[in-house]
Amino acid sequence: MPVRADRLIATLLLMQARGRVTAAQVASELEVSVRTARRDLEALSSAGVPVYSAPGRGGGWSLVGGARTDLTGLTAGEARALFLAAGSAAAAAPDVQAALRKLLGALPAPLRDSAAAAGQATVVDAASWGRTAPPEPEHLPALQRAVVEGTQVELGYRGRDKPPSSRTVSPLGLVTKAGVWYLVAGTDDGVRTFRVGRVSAVTGTGQPVRRPEGFDLRAAWEASAGEVERRRAGARVRALAEADAVPVLRGWLGPNRVTVGATGPDGRVAVELTGPSARVVAAEVAGFGDRLEVLEPAEAREHLAGLAAELASLYDGAAGGGPPAR
Repeated sequence: MPVRADRLIATLLLMQARGRVTAAQVASELEVSVRTARRDLEALSSAGVPVYSAPGRGGGWSLVGGARTDLTGLTAGEARALFLAAGSAAAAAPDVQAALRKLLGALPAPLRDSAAAAGQATVVDAASWGRTAPPEPEHLPALQRAVVEGTQVELGYRGRDKPPSSRTVSPLGLVTKAGVWYLVAGTDDGVRTFRVGRVSAVTGTGQPVRRPEGFDLRAAWEASAGEVERRRAGARVRALAEADAVPVLRGWLGPNRVTVGATGPDGRVAVELTGPSARVVAAEVAGFGDRLEVLEPAEAREHLAGLAAELASLYDGAAGGGPPAR
């Protein structure tokens, strides 16, 4: 993400300087493939930046209104869209931070505050919780606007194992972790975190956000994520893993759920795995087969033995090509 954010800014400034460019010219200038350059140009357009393409001979990509190196042609909404597209990577990439500062300085004064807010409205958490990233949530754009504009919203929400609810919240920031989006918001019960994919409705109230004094989005998210990790780590499972299985195990469960210990005389590595229950952890690692031997607790071993018996019964005779016995 940081690299792409840097390219988005560089692509925009290249268009400002030249007036009109082709995807091939952008690719050559930025040393990327033509396909990547075209995807970046389309991303700028879909983010709300006034970019358009003209087909045919002599065509290419241009900014509405022609070349403006001072960026005065951007509206407040377009500037916010650009910073939302690129700014979420800034914390992890000093070069992107520098580029955004230069870009911010080039904006007209009335647009700077909202653009700066957009650049700080999102946190990217690179750690994984072992999930496959879902599609972008339907209500993400509305929540991005509410965060940047600082307005409260009526939030419809479907919590896990809870009936749908509606409440007024103060959107304070957005976090993306492994492609999953979360809203950090102020509520009557304090700062809470909501999974954006479970939001069913967003209705603006026109009221300003109530921001806690000294609020810091990254610190609030780390506190929330820490609580999730504590809930997920309710059980501990001790095991011995083949050395080459350890990195696979860390990638599967996430590094925060795997503690690596000493290597034994047989070359196997002691590991401690955490999760919401011993049965859940056992089910998660069942596919490692004999590359991972669970030692304790007994509940995890018994669950694996049960799974093995069920699978053996189901697939008995499969190696010989026949159907399972009934």
